[in-house]
Amino acid sequence: MKKLQFKVSINAPAARIYDFMLGINNKSTYEQWTSLFNPTSTYEGSWDKGNKILFIGVDEKGEKGGMVSRIAENIPNQFVSIQHYGLVKADKEITAGPEVEKWANGFENYSFEENNSPDGYRGTTVTVDLDTSEDFVDYMNQHFPKALDKLKELCEK
Repeated sequence: MKKLQFKVSINAPAARIYDFMLGINNKSTYEQWTSLFNPTSTYEGSWDKGNKILFIGVDEKGEKGGMVSRIAENIPNQFVSIQHYGLVKADKEITAGPEVEKWANGFENYSFEENNSPDGYRGTTVTVDLDTSEDFVDYMNQHFPKALDKLKELCEK
């Protein structure tokens, strides 16, 4: 398991970024920034601590695929921790076996830190810490910065 970290500074309050990143008030904001990973990217479930959530998209065959996860922690506007423990393949949830073992129990953590300066500028630094299997390091390094740039663009509109 490899640990990766990505950061982006966004000229918006943490509450707005948290809302847009997770699609709390409008799921389409989540779908817009995550479309850089998969154009059909969405989620099914709830962001409440302890809840199961599926991060899914549709593949070229029209089948649902993605991750089976649970929300390990959710402190609104500050921190979200997602624990991945399975995958969705051809519309089925798989939580055991060699495919899952490579990255099962990996975490994806989002931290939101507001930077309040004396001149009144309020920006927020979003830090993403994630565990990924060796196979996905290049993919994540290529796609995560672009996805965070898209989130920044949405939040600063």
